[in-house]
Amino acid sequence: MRAMRVHELSEDISVLRMDDVELPPPGPGEVRLKLRACSVNFPDILMVQGKYQFKPELPFSPGMEGAGIVTELGEGVTSLKVGDEVVAGLRIGGFAEEVNASAEACRPIPKGMDFARAAAYPAAYLTAYVALVCRGHLQPGETLLVHGSTGGVGLAAVEMGKLLGATVIATSASDEKLKVVKARGADHVININDGFREKVKELTGGKGADVIYDPVGGDVFDESVRCIAWNGRLLIIGFTSGRIPSVSVNMPLIKGFSVVGVRAGEYGRRDPEAGKANIEAIDRLAAEGKIDPCICARFPLEKAVEAMHMLQNRQVVGKVVIEMNGENR
Repeated sequence: MRAMRVHELSEDISVLRMDDVELPPPGPGEVRLKLRACSVNFPDILMVQGKYQFKPELPFSPGMEGAGIVTELGEGVTSLKVGDEVVAGLRIGGFAEEVNASAEACRPIPKGMDFARAAAYPAAYLTAYVALVCRGHLQPGETLLVHGSTGGVGLAAVEMGKLLGATVIATSASDEKLKVVKARGADHVININDGFREKVKELTGGKGADVIYDPVGGDVFDESVRCIAWNGRLLIIGFTSGRIPSVSVNMPLIKGFSVVGVRAGEYGRRDPEAGKANIEAIDRLAAEGKIDPCICARFPLEKAVEAMHMLQNRQVVGKVVIEMNGENR
């Protein structure tokens, strides 16, 4: 099979190259998947650069989440059968025509979703769900401020916030991209090129945002501290700005807010029962048609580097997906 693999860590993600790989049979508890689609996520870029907390052994294929067809069962697998169409949590391995995946990490594609959308929704919407429900305890009627709202996890948070009954304020540095966010449910949008602190205060009657969802970090985090409400929750999703910020602890003390870390995957690994319930929740929303990932571009496997560059260069609204093995259904 063909696989795009990393043989050396590098700031330049162009180091990926196409290899012919002999995939071993699936081990106990695993299934072999003929992949049809794999979404591209920011951690894929960080793994190639050696900057992510999970550091796989070289060589490896990036690709955290994929969708495809079960072609072979490993020993002891009874929950799936050959021919099943599934979405799979992978951590790595998705930039390939085939992959061996844990059967426990595979589940049926929600009704009505094609392979590309099935590959695009799990990580983004699980992150949004864990952040807003489990960690942020967002309540109906509260105000949610979403930074990086045009990215996959940001746009998912906008949609999830509306489903939870919040008033959603979304930020981005692009007016054109914010038009998409507004069309997908945001109540208010702010171009952060001129700052956002005063506008958030104005929109909330001086109170500030109850929950702030921040996958950006850097200066955005610094300014968020200045427009968060009493008893607010500042959710740390990531640092796409490249700078990990810090906060003087007198600020949470004086303003009575909490800084809360969010790692959706780790949440489920630490508490498997809660993790299973969270996955079931987003799958149910997907099956009901209440969440629909925005896919702005699709690339063939041999152009995976171009797909990653598109994400790295902030050209993506929603998600970008790699498709392989023929036409998508």
